[in-house]
Amino acid sequence: MNSSWKKYELIFLGIYGVAFYIIIICRSLQLSHDHLGRLFGLRRGWIANLPNDLSDSQWRNFRGNLPVLTLVMAIFILVANILRAKYCLKLKGMSIVWLSLSLSYLSYLHGACVIFIISIASANFFLVKIFSQSKYFLLMLWIFNIFVHLGNRVYEGYSFSIFGQNLAFLDNYRGTFRWHICFNFVILRMISYGYDYYWAQQDSCFDQKKHIHRCHICSSGKICYLLLQERSVDIDKFSLRIYLCYLVYAPLYIAGPIISFNAFASQLDIPQRNYSTKQVVWYGFRWVLSLFLMELMTHFFYYNAFATSGMWKQLSPLEVSIIGYGVLNFIWLKFFLIWRYFRFWALVGGVETPENMPRCINNCYDLESFWKNWHASFNKWLVRKLISWAWLTCLFFIPEIIMKSAVNALQAKDAFREFVLRELNAVTGAITITCLMVANFAGYVVGPSGVKWLISRFLQKDGLPVLGGMFATFYLGTKLMFHIRDARQRSFLKVNPKT
Repeated sequence: MNSSWKKYELIFLGIYGVAFYIIIICRSLQLSHDHLGRLFGLRRGWIANLPNDLSDSQWRNFRGNLPVLTLVMAIFILVANILRAKYCLKLKGMSIVWLSLSLSYLSYLHGACVIFIISIASANFFLVKIFSQSKYFLLMLWIFNIFVHLGNRVYEGYSFSIFGQNLAFLDNYRGTFRWHICFNFVILRMISYGYDYYWAQQDSCFDQKKHIHRCHICSSGKICYLLLQERSVDIDKFSLRIYLCYLVYAPLYIAGPIISFNAFASQLDIPQRNYSTKQVVWYGFRWVLSLFLMELMTHFFYYNAFATSGMWKQLSPLEVSIIGYGVLNFIWLKFFLIWRYFRFWALVGGVETPENMPRCINNCYDLESFWKNWHASFNKWLVRKLISWAWLTCLFFIPEIIMKSAVNALQAKDAFREFVLRELNAVTGAITITCLMVANFAGYVVGPSGVKWLISRFLQKDGLPVLGGMFATFYLGTKLMFHIRDARQRSFLKVNPKT
C-alpha cells in the first residue's frame, strides 16, 4: 500500500476516533445525569460532589480495602527485603521469610480457616510425592483437585463443627475473608506444582539453547519468563516449605497472576532482573494514574449501575450500545487495576509474573488476541455464572475462523493484493468485535434472559442503523489498530534488528 495513502488514512481514522469518543462521552454524561435518581449502587463521591458508582461488589471491596492492602504490602516488602539484604538470604532463607509473612497475612484474612488451607495443601503435596511415578498420576492429580474444589463450594468452606463439637468454637474465628473463594487460585498452583514435579523427573522436551538463541530477552543476558517457566528446577527445591511458600505467597494469593512453580522457585535464589528499579517505579506510577482514571469514570459515567439497575430496557438501541461499551471498558479497567496492583507488589519483592492484560481491550480486533490479552485462568471460574457469555463467545469464533482461512488463502504479492488483504482483515476484525459486543451485552448488561429482547430490539427499524454504525465504527477502529501494530513492529525492529 502506498505510504502517502496510509498517512491520509491514519489522519482520517484519527479524526474519526476523536469524534467517536466525543460523542460517547457526551451521551454518557447525559445518560448518567438524566437517570441519576433511578440507579442503584451509587455512593457519596469525592469529585465535584458527584455520586460514585460502586455498584460492582468486587471493585467496591478492592477499593475499600486498598489502604489496608497497601499497608500490608509495605510491611511485607520492607521486612523481606531488609532480611534478604542483611543476611544475604537465598532459597532456604527467603522461603522461610516469605512463608512466615504470608501465613501471618492469611491468619488475618481467614483466621482459624488457615488450618483447612494447610491441610488440603499438604494432602496434595503427599499425593504428588507418593504417586508421581504412577502412569495414572496426572489423572489422580486432577481428580483430587476437582473434588477439593467441589467440596469447597458445596460445603462453603466447611465448618469446624463437622469434625467434632470440640472444634466448633473455631467457627467464631473465621477471619474477614472467605478462604474457599481465594482457594480457587491455590488449586491452580497445586496442579502446577504437580505437573512441574512430574516433568522434572522426565526427559525435558524444552530446548534451552535454541530458545536462548531465538529470544531477544535471553540473548541479551537476561532470563525471560518462558525460560523460568519451562526450565525445571532441581528436585530438592520441590520441598514442603517451598511448596507452601509458593501456594500462599502473599502478593499473588488473592487474585494472582498465576505463576508456575518453576518460575517462582527460580526467583527465590535470584530476584528478577528484567525490570530495573526505575521501570518498577514507573509501573507503579502508571497504576496510580489508571486508578485516577477509574475514579473519573465511576464519578462521571455510571455504566455498571445501569447494568445492575436494569435500566437498559428503557433505553434506545444507541443508548444500550453506549452502556454496553462502557460496561466492557469498566470491567477491563477493574481487572487491570486489581491484577497489576498485585503484580507490582510481586515485582517490588523480586518476583516477575506474567502480565494479565498487556494490551487494552480497545486494541484487540480478534478473539485470538482477546484471549491472549485477558486472564484466561480467571475466566475458567467466571464463565459459571456467565454461561451465555461463554457460549456466545465460542459460537462467534466460527466466523473469525472462516474469514481468517479465506484471508490466508490470499497472499499479498503486490500492492493491490496487500490492499485487499488489509481490507478483509479489517472486515474480519469488525465482525469479531461486533460479535464480542453482543456476547458481552448478554453477559454483563442484559443477562441471559435479555438476549431475545436484545436481538429483537436491534432488528427493529431504529435498531438496524445503530447496528450498521457499530459495524462501521469497529471496521475503522480495526484499521486504526493495524496502524498501531505496524508502528510497534517498526519500533521493535529498530531496537532488535536481528529479530
